[in-house]
Amino acid sequence: MNPYITSIFLMTLGLGTTITFASSHWLLAWMGLEINTLAIIPLMAQHHHPRAIEATTKYFLVQATAAATILFASITNAWISGQWELQQMTHSLPTTVIILALAMKVGLAPLHTWLPEVLQGLDLTTGLILSTWQKLAPFSLLLQITSNNMPTLILLGLASTLIGGWGGINQTQLRKILAYSSIAHLGWMALILNYSPNLTFLTLIIYFMTTTPLFLIFKINQATTINLLATSWSKAPALTTITPLILFSLGGLPPLTGFLPKWMILTELTKQELAPVATIAALSALLSLFFYLRLSYALTLTSAPNNTTAQLSWRLYPSQSTLLLIISSTLAICLLPLSPSILAFLTL
Repeated sequence: MNPYITSIFLMTLGLGTTITFASSHWLLAWMGLEINTLAIIPLMAQHHHPRAIEATTKYFLVQATAAATILFASITNAWISGQWELQQMTHSLPTTVIILALAMKVGLAPLHTWLPEVLQGLDLTTGLILSTWQKLAPFSLLLQITSNNMPTLILLGLASTLIGGWGGINQTQLRKILAYSSIAHLGWMALILNYSPNLTFLTLIIYFMTTTPLFLIFKINQATTINLLATSWSKAPALTTITPLILFSLGGLPPLTGFLPKWMILTELTKQELAPVATIAALSALLSLFFYLRLSYALTLTSAPNNTTAQLSWRLYPSQSTLLLIISSTLAICLLPLSPSILAFLTL
């Protein structure tokens, strides 16, 4: 795709998200979501491959369904209450419908089935945008809705953490594993959404920090399946060394950055007298940790039958920029000592 056309689509993507951020009216928020969806569709279909076209079509249908549901629920709420503001969702029926529609947009279980299939059909760069940037606008709306639908969000959260863990266990495709990882992390955010919106936002940002380097590492290694990870050592030994740390951070192991949101969410759920929910969420994290360990094993403890020439490929200069990878990897591994500052910032 022409770089000028790509830059136009990326700027439009940012415009749609910004409109949703800045809006207090449901029609403007819906408009921002639609601009966001229409801007990413050409980026998803740019490789003219049947699998990419199929993924783009599935994504368009799901997002159009969710957007139509949001529009229907917001009109229903305006008809009942006479209010279009985001904070004036007073009736429980349209509020529940909008929460379910936004859950479909981001990929919360049980409305998640499109996400692994769509992500599997995309290249890793577009998949990174879909897994990170595209979640900002719907989550900004979820954070602004003042609702009493705690059982709905807790059920969505528990279903997502469990399905995200179980679904990724027997996957061999890296993009599907990343999709189920995304579903599991979204479940943790949904669990705490009503009790501590600031903590939900922190969890979302730390998820972005930890999943971005994984996408970039898989792109540099040109790996799409677990078996192809065995060639990583001959391509990039330094990256292969730090990748297990990033995977363990994504799984929430101390003393890495990913431990902070899980620890705080479990603490908050316990304070809210939801110890059974916290227990199920903590046990479901073990399921996700299993396939992160599988990836670490394939990366570090297996080696492909390479010839001498292939084993020297790490001596070549990298053809891709690694600045974003360096920054995101450092943040994904080293932020836990700053947790007192982060906690103080959250309480401001």
